Amino acid sequence: MSSVPAANPASAPHRIAIVGGGAGGLELAVRLGKKLGRRGKAEIMLIDASRTHLWKPLLHQVAAGTLDSHADELEYLALAKANHFTFRLGRMDGLDRARKEILLAPTHDPDGEEILPRRAIAYDTLVIAIGSQTNDFGTPGAQENAIMLDSPDAAELFHDKLINTCLRAQARSRHPGEGRFTVTIIGGGATGVELSAELHMTARILSSYGLGNFDAQRDLKIAIVEAAPRLLQVLPERLSAAVSHELTNLDIDVHTGERVVEVTREGVKMASGKFIPSSIVVWAAGVKVPDYVRQLDGLETNRINQLVVHKTLQTSRDPAIFALGDCAAIPQGEGLPAVPPRAQSAHQEAGMLARSLIRQLDGKPLLEFKYRDRGSLVSLGDSSTVGSLMGALARGSVFIEGTIARWMYWALHKQHQIAVIGWFRTWLATWAETLDWVRNPRIKLH
Repeated sequence: MSSVPAANPASAPHRIAIVGGGAGGLELAVRLGKKLGRRGKAEIMLIDASRTHLWKPLLHQVAAGTLDSHADELEYLALAKANHFTFRLGRMDGLDRARKEILLAPTHDPDGEEILPRRAIAYDTLVIAIGSQTNDFGTPGAQENAIMLDSPDAAELFHDKLINTCLRAQARSRHPGEGRFTVTIIGGGATGVELSAELHMTARILSSYGLGNFDAQRDLKIAIVEAAPRLLQVLPERLSAAVSHELTNLDIDVHTGERVVEVTREGVKMASGKFIPSSIVVWAAGVKVPDYVRQLDGLETNRINQLVVHKTLQTSRDPAIFALGDCAAIPQGEGLPAVPPRAQSAHQEAGMLARSLIRQLDGKPLLEFKYRDRGSLVSLGDSSTVGSLMGALARGSVFIEGTIARWMYWALHKQHQIAVIGWFRTWLATWAETLDWVRNPRIKLH
């Protein structure tokens, strides 16, 4: 195993390693690169198992084909060069706190040939921002028969299956009353709800592209299965009710209070005995942090493998290691739940931690994180977007929907782009998106 020496002479720049290039990790690397890396005050390194970055809230659009992932992906190596940090390709699978080394698994190409060997990367300060993955709760058949919408590759796989299934439906001779094919989405959170509405729009557009024997209303059924009593359980009830109303108008079946006990090749079984025959199953219920985090050299974790941290975002058992984003259990105060795993949380955490680490290098005390809930938005494709605004805008919340909510959802993505590539390049990217919208089909057909 190759290794970067752990010793760091007093004259050498402070080494800050960030593992995970999601919304929070990438924004932190850019901020620190501009403030510390540019001036040589610290060496900033970002480590990720992927070569490109895609904002995770867009995955449902990639799956439905309403967004081409390649058009929105950002190259880590190019971002590193532009923002004065370095990028290393690799997946962390271990940690040596005594030596202050991150252990990276070997990297292989699709044919199994090794690209990069197992390595150890030294750090002085470590930030873990590896995000989360879908939690199937050990449900029989889930891993084998459902798609976990965790990555662009999984979203592309779902899209291919959807297009192929629609083409098969187009090729078949159908008799009146013959059954539809069904896409079942397990999980009534934001991802499941947004995907269902986006799929409805995709099918409607696809049927208009000359597929005379495929009719979205006749041939496709979309179903959502949620174990809780209502959709969007963690969000305000008014938001949940508005979304349920919109989905009903779109002829999307909603099954609440139904716990999935098995996923088979034929469909989805519920504890109540109900069975939904399904051509494609997507699992979008629950999140957890990858299991290997439980073995990270004694760092404290909770039941879903999140790293337990203080309000400074330092891990409870090592002050040189920080965590942010979905992989961190960040306290809000006594009697309050941990900070929710949302993109807006990661954005706020990255901004605070960047300022805090700069202060630490100047000999000043670390800052404590205070979450500010800016509200929730749920996009329902062309149909609607609904949400609530909270915090500084009003006491309690203000309910919004329609055009204003759609623009605000779009603005959240632009806020992330600005944080990563700056105002000017975001402006250029927005114009490019506008031209692509005019030039390209409404949905990706391959």
